[in-house]
Amino acid sequence: MSSILYYLLCSLLSLGVISGISLMMKVKTAVLGNMISALSLFFGILVTLLYNEILSVWSIFIYMLAGLLIGGALAIRVKMIEMPQMVALLNGVGGLASALVGILTFAGIGVVAGGHPLFVQITAMLAVVIGLVTFTGSIVAAGKLHKMITQKPVIWSAHRLWLLASLVILALVLITTFFAGSSTSLIGLLLATAIVTSSFFGIAFAIRVGGADMPITISLLNSLSGVAGAIAGMAVNDLLLVSVGGIVGASGLLLTQIMCKAMNRDLGQILSGRRSQAAGAKLQDVLVANEASPEQGEGAIQPSLHEGDPVTGEGKNEEKETESPQPLSDPAEVLRSARSVIIVPGYGMAMAQAQNQVRQLTTQLEEKGAVVRYAIHPVAGRMPGHMNVLLAEVDVPYEQLFEMEAINDEFATTDLVVVIGANDVINPAAREAADTPIYGMPVLNVDRGREVFICNYDLNPGYAGVENPLYSRKQGMHLMLGDAKDSLTELLKMLG
Repeated sequence: MSSILYYLLCSLLSLGVISGISLMMKVKTAVLGNMISALSLFFGILVTLLYNEILSVWSIFIYMLAGLLIGGALAIRVKMIEMPQMVALLNGVGGLASALVGILTFAGIGVVAGGHPLFVQITAMLAVVIGLVTFTGSIVAAGKLHKMITQKPVIWSAHRLWLLASLVILALVLITTFFAGSSTSLIGLLLATAIVTSSFFGIAFAIRVGGADMPITISLLNSLSGVAGAIAGMAVNDLLLVSVGGIVGASGLLLTQIMCKAMNRDLGQILSGRRSQAAGAKLQDVLVANEASPEQGEGAIQPSLHEGDPVTGEGKNEEKETESPQPLSDPAEVLRSARSVIIVPGYGMAMAQAQNQVRQLTTQLEEKGAVVRYAIHPVAGRMPGHMNVLLAEVDVPYEQLFEMEAINDEFATTDLVVVIGANDVINPAAREAADTPIYGMPVLNVDRGREVFICNYDLNPGYAGVENPLYSRKQGMHLMLGDAKDSLTELLKMLG
């Protein structure tokens, strides 16, 4: 295959990947976009094999078949709720592949004859560093999401100092690589140092990330996997790998910026390990003020507390269990009379796999004459778009899904708000409690709703570990504790 034809095919396949990504931005065309991107990458592999004249190496097809079988098995076995950790794991595998390309380049495998040794050396080292940071960071993120590692932030003694020291060592390794020349022993020492330090940095960076920053972390690791791939492509002079890696890196970085803006977080804070202080006195002031609010005083409507399943699980706080006063408003009547309803899905809906019940609730409310909309927080769940995917799975019309900015002002004038397994993204402490990790993060204005049903497992704090003062509100609040699927089943019975 001539170089001109190869470059032309690389450009066409890169356009295919870009087209696929653009189609994935819409629910109706997302599946088609995913297929186009996958096929473009597959043909990219074939083009690479032809251009490098290695199509006759039969062992390659064994490895491709193994990858096909593993990927197919994961696609069938992995549940939709496990998709965030699956994405994190795939990011890590991509980073590891780039790191291996860098390591093999140092071993003299894949080096282009007549190339520029210094450029190859530097890019190979960068591929190793960024690839291993992506790999170890993604493994930790997947472990946290799968609850194999504690989901709370793990802060070591002098954690920021460890991170800073790792960055300094990696910078020195790259500078020394620039002057190392062809010294095999020095290159070997630098490579070993880079492998150990970058692996440690990935772990140290990801282990301190808690629930509030997990969506940002996943999108950042996605970007890093693309950057590592692009740099590995430079090291082995593969144009297609450079272009596809650049596309993934750029799209991941844009998504990271969107997530940072949605959570009002600074990327520099996350990278350096700086975070807000734990909930302190100011949150207690918010809780006390909420309980003492004049509009929630004597004579206000008391919350209805449906016991459902026993509230059990790790971290259960006995002090949060309250008695169940008789509500002055009939929950069934509130449901039947509502003409405008906003449903707020969260990670609890995913955990309970209750999206089918949510769809049934929407159908019955619409049959009663209600207009139903869904309020989607940008970081609801464990990854960007998590709720959109789950709702699309049960054929919820995309026109009913509204982003936070488009619907936040509507809560105050809506008859009924139904929350299913959401906590941090509806926590008003983000607006009022300055000493909490979520302070400043835009949240859905559920607390301004007239009547609110909250179908959460318990009253414990969410993933960010911040108590929710919304639970102590007395007027128009209906708490239905227990499994979300059971709570929604009871709501369906109330609607009749």
